[in-house]
Amino acid sequence: MSGSSILSLRHYSDDLIAHSHEHPQLVFGLRGQLDFELDGRGARIERQGLIVVPSGTHHTCGSIAGSHCLVLDVPGQDWLASRLGEHAGASQRLLEHRGALPLDNRQQQLVDWLAASPVTDPLIAQQGAVLLLASLNSPAAPATAPKQLPFASFDAHIEQHAAYPLQVADLARLAGLSSARLHARFIAEASITPMDYIRQRRLLQARRLLTETDLAIGEVAHRVGYNSQSAFSAAMLKTFGRSPRDLRREPGDN
Repeated sequence: MSGSSILSLRHYSDDLIAHSHEHPQLVFGLRGQLDFELDGRGARIERQGLIVVPSGTHHTCGSIAGSHCLVLDVPGQDWLASRLGEHAGASQRLLEHRGALPLDNRQQQLVDWLAASPVTDPLIAQQGAVLLLASLNSPAAPATAPKQLPFASFDAHIEQHAAYPLQVADLARLAGLSSARLHARFIAEASITPMDYIRQRRLLQARRLLTETDLAIGEVAHRVGYNSQSAFSAAMLKTFGRSPRDLRREPGDN
């Protein structure tokens, strides 16, 4: 593999790509979301994340809204040994990991710098690939228990802005995380996606308004972000097993 082909900038669309190759590949998210399936297992990356595709792994990828990525096609073990020296073993283990991994801010800055550089230059491509792999092998800080997500702040924000469109990015900013990391943390800590959490908190607020106030049902729906009263009623019925009218009649049984 020539030096100029090691690093490349690529745009992915909703046209699915399905293939395998005999070299490992790292795909770094720059903009947009990119969905992967690797040997039957799903994964997704966006900014501040990467996908590791080990050599020989059949994979499918595509992006509904479009995704821009920096791609590192690793030439092989001989290249790793000659270019990375004592880092080669750690890099080889990384390249055998199948699926998505997060990047820290320092690593993302390096990805952004390379994406803005002329990666068609063989020297920049070669040295950039070495720097990327070395940064991924850097010793981590001593392991400490991660802080729990700030659910109290999430709840206060959702309640205050329940009538307006809310996005995962809103909660990510409160937590100081990327949207991708927040999604993964929510699944790990709450067994639920951030958007499902937002929906549940809105409906809990609606139930409280129904049982503690005399607001019209349509007004309650509006205050928790539903423009359609029928959609609001369907959501309440699905979540609580009772319509808004029934919940209002039985305030003591919630």
